[in-house]
Amino acid sequence: MHGLPRSAPADAPLDPMEALLQGPFAPRHDESDFVDLPLVQGRVPEDLNGVYLRNGPNPRFAPLGRYHPFDGDGMVHAAQVQAGAVRLRNRWVRTDAWQHEQANGAACYRGIRETRQGLSERPLKDSANTDLIGHRGRALALWYLAGDAWELDPVSLETLGRHPAVAAQGGKISAHAKVDEQCEELLFFDYGIEAPYLHYGVVGRDGSLSHRVPIALPGPRLPHDMAITEHFTVLHDLPLLHDPGAFALGRHKLLFRADLPARFGVIPRYGSPAALRWFEFSPCFVYHVVNAWEEHDLRGHWVTMVGCRYMPAKRADGSIDTLETARDIAALRMRARLWRWRMNLSTGQAEECCLDPEHNLEFPTVNHARVGRPTRYGYLADQCEQEVLQFPGLRKCDLASGTTLSSWREHPAASWYSEPCFAAANGARYEDDGYLIAFQWNAASQRQTLDIFDAHDLSSGPIAQLALPRHVPLGFHGCWMADSRLG
Repeated sequence: MHGLPRSAPADAPLDPMEALLQGPFAPRHDESDFVDLPLVQGRVPEDLNGVYLRNGPNPRFAPLGRYHPFDGDGMVHAAQVQAGAVRLRNRWVRTDAWQHEQANGAACYRGIRETRQGLSERPLKDSANTDLIGHRGRALALWYLAGDAWELDPVSLETLGRHPAVAAQGGKISAHAKVDEQCEELLFFDYGIEAPYLHYGVVGRDGSLSHRVPIALPGPRLPHDMAITEHFTVLHDLPLLHDPGAFALGRHKLLFRADLPARFGVIPRYGSPAALRWFEFSPCFVYHVVNAWEEHDLRGHWVTMVGCRYMPAKRADGSIDTLETARDIAALRMRARLWRWRMNLSTGQAEECCLDPEHNLEFPTVNHARVGRPTRYGYLADQCEQEVLQFPGLRKCDLASGTTLSSWREHPAASWYSEPCFAAANGARYEDDGYLIAFQWNAASQRQTLDIFDAHDLSSGPIAQLALPRHVPLGFHGCWMADSRLG
């Protein structure tokens, strides 16, 4: 594997982020299509039919200035599973910025670690590299800083253009929009540096924008995810901000405010801003939500949300080290614990607890047909403390107790898994009736595989493992789209 050439002089100090252009992260320089991937072991289940899509940064040209993975052009790798055979494709997301640089033959945009000065003439590149969701037969490639929703054909990976309803709503859409597969509604948020700083919207089953409202925040924030239930949406106001001094000087720099609470706002799915209710919790950041749902008990009507709580760095005296916390978040060093927040809509009460204090877990997935409804099972990636975005193993957790139900690590020191996705079996009868799918790069053997697990029990290892003809660069998020949702 080779990375892109350095943009700095050869004798310049090595930028730590440059490692994220090398080794397991080294970008692909072309697009490909491979059919009938050979089996290493096991057998591909006959009741598994659809496509596993994974998005991630893959710079087309050597970056200008200091690199961050959120800058790299989006590239989707897709493993299509059909009647026991697997086909692999990869394609860039052909955003306007990608096409501009392709025509120019070199990078034209600087990234989020460079100056903000002159952004009107040189805007940040919407790279559409962060997330993928399936809606109405299309895959949508999304960016973490809120950009356009780029529609892709989920099989051919052809870029079809901007999502018309999202493009027409006057704003953008962030990564981690949610799809309620039971009614095929798309729920999204959009954030920025101008008041009111947040918007919330819904795209209906017919593909039209059916709801969009402003959400006033105390100032610009950097939310990364949201959650939905059957009747409500949970929006995030977290104490991660732009450093105002650096911002005034035209620099991107994060500030973590330990003196501010984490706030979660519960709004009816089609609610007005006046119907929004905020609940306060201990200060933290949340990259990713596992799931949320509603519950009723003698104390009232609850919204329960389970997620991966970023654990702030601590000083020797136990206080939060705000500078180190902000640096960790910016550098994508994942230090998270499975956490539960509960919000009582009847009384205003707020409760939170750590479900699993032992394991560093991130990049979660559930049975997506049940997003917004009670789920018992979550599937998460183990996080390596020493390597950025190394997932050496996979874990199935009980979301009520936090207990690990099963887990798998094949080569802990060498394995780099992608974000796993749950894929329901054809005619699934219960919540975990299906499979867990992930790419795995083995750094020791220099071998790339597609691993398929029985979602009921991961501990026996892959029930099918297929050899990929070449390396799949480490990336961010993905999704599974069953055949029934492809068209």
